[in-house]
Formats: sequence, C-alpha cells, structure tokens
Amino acid sequence: MKFLRIGVKGKEKPAVLDKDGKIRDLSSKIKDFNPEFLNNLSINNLKNLNLADLPEISKSERVGACIVKPGKFVAIGLNYSDHAKETGAKPPAEPIVFMKATSSISGPNDDIEIPKHSSKLDWEVELAVVIGKETKNISEKEVSDHILGYCIVNDVSEREWQLEKSGQWVKGKSADTFGPTGPYLVTQDEIPDINNLNLILEVNGKTMQSGNTKNMIFNVNFLISYLSKFMSLQPGDLITTGTPAGVGMGMKPQVFLKSGDNIKLSIDFLGEQNSKVVIK
Repeated sequence: MKFLRIGVKGKEKPAVLDKDGKIRDLSSKIKDFNPEFLNNLSINNLKNLNLADLPEISKSERVGACIVKPGKFVAIGLNYSDHAKETGAKPPAEPIVFMKATSSISGPNDDIEIPKHSSKLDWEVELAVVIGKETKNISEKEVSDHILGYCIVNDVSEREWQLEKSGQWVKGKSADTFGPTGPYLVTQDEIPDINNLNLILEVNGKTMQSGNTKNMIFNVNFLISYLSKFMSLQPGDLITTGTPAGVGMGMKPQVFLKSGDNIKLSIDFLGEQNSKVVIK
C-alpha cells in the first residue's frame, strides 16, 4: 500500500492511494502516521479495509511528509562508492552514521529554504526506511520483519556547515526543510527488489544524480542490523541510507543551490518530489 498525509502544514490527515490512484481519507481509521500508529500491526489492519468506502480527497491538496514526529532520524553517509569518490573520501569500512534533526522534516513538494548565512546548499536523493517494530540487536535475516516501509528523502545539506565548521555533520544536515520526506510510505509488498531501485535527481530539468540501490556499499538489511547493535530502533524511526554520485559539491567547479532552483527526485515505486528553493 501507499500511505500519505494530506492537508495544510500541521493539520495533515492520514490517507492512502487506492488501486485507481485516488487518494482516500483514513482519518476515521487511524489518527496519524506517527510513532503511536506506525507499527506493523496497525498498518496490517489497514490492509483489510475496503478503500472504496472511504471519502476521496482532492489531488489538488498539499501533500505533507508521509510520517510525522519520528523518534529518530538516522542517516548513513558515503554509502555509494561513486559518491565517496567524488567527495575525495575512501569508501568506508563500516557505515558512517549521523543524525538529522526531526524538525528538518518537510513535505515532498514544500519549498526548501536557504537559511541565513548559508552559501553551499546541496542535494542528495536517498532511499529511506521506516521501522515498524521494536528493533534491538537483530540479525540481517530478521530485518524484514522490522521494516514498515520505504520512502524518498532528500538529505539536503549545507556543505560549509557540514564540513568546514568542525564537529559532527549534524550541523549541516538539520535546518528546517532539510528533510523533504515522501510523498508515500510504501509497504514492502509493493517493491519487487529493494536492492534494485533507480534513484534520479534533477535540478532545473538537468539530471544531476542517476544511481541504483544495487550499488550501495551496505545494503538495507545490513544497515538496520548494524544500527540495532548500537541503538534500539522504535516504530516510526526514519533511516535514510545514503546517496549516489552527482551532488553539487562533487562537481568541478562545484555547483550549489540558489533561490528559484527547482528540484525533482524520484525512486522506482516510491513516487517523486518536486521542490523549489527559496530564501528564508
């Protein structure tokens, strides 16, 4: 199933896409896609609904982030060898783990704001995982039972803050609107092979990133098992898994986002994002 959240910011309603592509209102069946309801049991119950009985929502309404208020927003760095190479870094021997502030999460088509004093704003199309079950010290074979679904994340990054301000990457990854998420939370049964998905990102109609999840250094099952050895993961936690080559900082000369730029992201089976860059 493809779940989403519809409405003005802060007042979104949970919804689902039916087999005909119509958006159906789930607010009579579930309060929201937050940690209280983002678990395998709640989502499996929704699979038994007759979606045709639910009210239809206009496609003209705003699409919000497909989940809200996750307990954690975990990110993986340099997880594609071509991206590591373009940044001048060695492919990591173990996953590079950092955090993004949950307040960075925004809708898939919301404006991306250039913060005050920002000079090197960059893009990163990524496959993200939503956890559906308490997860602690699990094996790779157990991972599938702990995943609720997948979505698109744009890991927007301020490179000067990330790399030149010393300390951890979180400073360059966490400003408001730096985590466009969605449009859909897609359940596992909708995706034939999570290790063979095409990722595309365009800026002003020009393709900047074109990759495939088969080229991840560490695949999804390894990452979730690995993280679960260092921290427990709870239902609703969001883990974004790294980006392929083609980011602005890797170009010669470097290219960074400016006000008025339009960004389009897509991943097979997960939909697409369309954002405009604005000055805050």
